[in-house]
Order: sequence, then C-alpha cells, then structure tokens
Amino acid sequence: MYSNFMEHGIEYAKQAVKEDDTGNYSKAFQLYMNALEYFQAQLKYEKNQQIEKTIRERCLGYLKRAEEIRAVLDNGGSVPASNGDASVAAQPKTSPKPKDGGGKDKEDPEKAKLKAGLDSVIIREKPNVKWSDVAGLENAKLALQEAVILPVKFPQFFTGKRKPWRAFLLYGPPGTGKSYLAKAVATEADSTFFSVSSSDLVSKWMGESEKLVSNLFQMARDSAPSIIFVDEIDSLCGQRGEGNESEASRRIKTELLVQMQGVGSDDNKVLVLAATNTPYALDQAIRRRFDKRIYIPLPDLKARQHMFKVHLGDTPHNLTESDFEKLAQKTGGFSGSDISVCVKDVLFEPVRKIQDAEYFMKSSDGMWVPCEPKQRGAVKTTLQELDAQDLASKVLLPPITRADFDKVLARQKPTVSKADLEVHERFTKEFGEEG
Repeated sequence: MYSNFMEHGIEYAKQAVKEDDTGNYSKAFQLYMNALEYFQAQLKYEKNQQIEKTIRERCLGYLKRAEEIRAVLDNGGSVPASNGDASVAAQPKTSPKPKDGGGKDKEDPEKAKLKAGLDSVIIREKPNVKWSDVAGLENAKLALQEAVILPVKFPQFFTGKRKPWRAFLLYGPPGTGKSYLAKAVATEADSTFFSVSSSDLVSKWMGESEKLVSNLFQMARDSAPSIIFVDEIDSLCGQRGEGNESEASRRIKTELLVQMQGVGSDDNKVLVLAATNTPYALDQAIRRRFDKRIYIPLPDLKARQHMFKVHLGDTPHNLTESDFEKLAQKTGGFSGSDISVCVKDVLFEPVRKIQDAEYFMKSSDGMWVPCEPKQRGAVKTTLQELDAQDLASKVLLPPITRADFDKVLARQKPTVSKADLEVHERFTKEFGEEG
C-alpha cells in the first residue's frame, strides 16, 4: 500500500503548484499540507537512502512555501514569491516581475514554470537494481553497458568517430522487465534517472507539451550524466498522419525528434531509454532516432528458475534445486510479471493453511503449528480461538512447499498470447535485435 504514498504526494504537490500559480493561496496551502502528509508516510517505509534524501528535500521546500502562505494569509497581506531555498516545484508561477530591468540573470519565468511542472512528476533517483538482479537478457545488458558504463570508466576508448550509443528502444510483451532493466542501467551508471510516462509530457494547454519536452531534455543536460526513461512511448509518438492525430500530438513528436537529434550529436552524457509494448505503433521517424532497438523477450528456462528464487527471497521453504528447475519447465510462456504474481500468490498459501487449520500442535520451541488430527499432541482449535487466548503471536507459519506452487500454477495462466509474440518477433526481424 505504501507504494501509493509517493504517487498521491506528487499529485497533491502538482495541484498545489497549480493553485499557487493562479493565486488561490488558501487552497494551495491545504494541498501543500496534504502532499506533505503523504511524503511523510512514504518516509516511514522508504529504504533507499537516495530516494529518502530527495523526498526530505522536497518536503522542506513545500513546508517553507506553505508556511509563507499561511503567515501572510493570517495577516491579510499578499503572498511573496518563495526564495531559492525552496523546492523548485513549490515556487509560484506568478512571481512579481523585477522593476527597472533588474534580475536579467534570473531564469525566464515561463521556463521556471515548466520546470516546476516537470519537477513535481519526475523522481530523480538512483534505483537500487543491479545487473545481477536482471535474469537473462545478456545481449541487452551488454549493449547497455557499451552505452553507459564503458564511456564513463574508459573515456579514452570513445574518441574520434567512436561514439557511445545514445538512444535505446526496449520493446517486447508486457511484463518482461523493460522498466526494470532501465532502472538497472541507472543504478550501474550512477546517473540521474528521469523516469517519465507519456502522460507527464502531455498538457491541455496549446504549445506547452512541446515546451515540456524541451525542458525535460534541458534538465537532463543540466544534471548530466543522466538518463531519460520514457515509458509507453507509443502513446506519445504514434504514427503521423493517422486520422485521430491532433495538431498538439504532431508538435510533440516534432519537438522530440529535434531533442533526440541533439542528444545524438552534442549531449554525450545524456542517454535516452524508451519502452513500448507495441513497437509497430511508433512513428517511423521516431523509431529511426533510436540507435539500438532491443527485443526484451519472455524469460528463458534459466531466467525463470532464477526469478522464482529471487521473488521467493529468504521466505522459509523446503524446495530443492530440482524443484526450482521443474517449476521453470512448467512455466514456459510466462512473463517475468506472471512469475512475480505466481510467487506472490504462493506466499499467501501458508497463511491460508493457518486460517483453515482445525488442529494445531506445539513444536519443540513452544510455537503452535497446524497439523493433522491424528498427529501426536494435536489439539482441536482454530486460529481465531488461539487469538482469543492471546496466543496468535505464537503461531508459526509453515514453510512453503512444492505442492503450494503446484496448487497456484494449476489456476494461473500466462498473460502473453502467441499472437503477441509473433508480432514482436516479426518486428525484430525487420527493425530490431535480440536482447
């Protein structure tokens, strides 16, 4: 549940900035406070120190702006513009203009406004995902290492005409780990990670969407080395000339083409990563801007075996290496997401056994465990009865077994169809390469 705290906090912050911009300070104050509540809730669970630091910095900015608004509203005065110590996203978009031509060195208010909008939806972080966490996809990882790791560690290799790859398109069926691989790239590269979806770059205001795209790339250049990851890029860059294409959509695509061209020639420290489940839906000009178009397929046998182990983690179980191998054999056609859902379901099986048990016995260490009626020491009772006696804390969950997996797999089916796979394989033969 706590994964939604950040999303809610960002949404409230965006609304607060919008109300602050229009001068509706009373409502802006309340929205800032709502955002702070969600960010504080996220901090209780956040384990990534870099993300925690980013959240705290934002909270300070939002809190300072909220205090400024409240102090002036209490006195019935006008609300001042926040100073440079506040978070960019918390700064009002209608700050007073300097008189007598002063402040020429200050940032253009319109550009500051757009950056503020982006800053409220982009989390610049260093994800904690390593190459070893990504099962399989060796060719994709090798290509991304050439683009990200080697140029930083061995810049002397990339001189003259030898330039690192600057734009990658990751495509494949849903749930194969495209976004996960992008996070691994950001972790290994020690780069600022701009993760945006297409909806973050689309504005209802005419002309603002392309400016958002432009400012996104400028922010990436300012924070270089950096990685721009655009998820579901097909919804932003569909085929041009389609009947339902709007003028705004065409302008966004044109701006993205211009910016990606600039990344390829001048910005050696900005990498563009994009992911799509429908590569054929991409505009041809956009597709050509990607140096590498890498197919992220369904996991193979060894990758599936590794995924079961990773998702199971340190949860008590009695599965052998042979069991994991057989599970991998039974799940041909499953995506990484399918396996994740399967293991998540299996993790609840011991809880279900406890809930359904009618007999318990005490183990050698004094813990209650479910058992068969005829077992020695079996006591007819239920979890609810043990809870009523304040003994629920002494109930021990049984370890996960191979039978638990078999039970879940009997009712779970893969989510990727053969028709989906054929489309991606055909695209790979025409335009891409195997990952």
